Amino acid sequence: QVQLVESGGGLVQAGGSLRLSCAASGHTFSMYAMGWFRQAPGKEREFVAYISSRISWSGGVTYYADSVKGRFTISRDNAKDTFYLQMNSLKPEDTAVYYCAAHASGSYYQAPSYDYWGQGTQVTVSS
Repeated sequence: QVQLVESGGGLVQAGGSLRLSCAASGHTFSMYAMGWFRQAPGKEREFVAYISSRISWSGGVTYYADSVKGRFTISRDNAKDTFYLQMNSLKPEDTAVYYCAAHASGSYYQAPSYDYWGQGTQVTVSS
């Protein structure tokens, strides 16, 4: 069992930055690949970013949705059982509830592939 708690959401103007954190407890965090998803009102939950469980000298394998590539950065600190989503150059269309999740198996970009989820944190970007 893994418990995940997100923090760091809030209200920011377009062009601004936020850093989301996801603190994990209850299991060996470093064993899990982790992902961030988001869900805007009236829309389906969508993939944002993924980081593998293997920490190589380069910092781990990462993947991003095309809509956030070059603006968002996912990272993890296994010593703190925490992973992060640094969001820069935010746009109004980034407004959503952001969720962190622990990957179980299957496609990294599909929500059913994740078996533990946080409660979500609201990010609102004003124009």
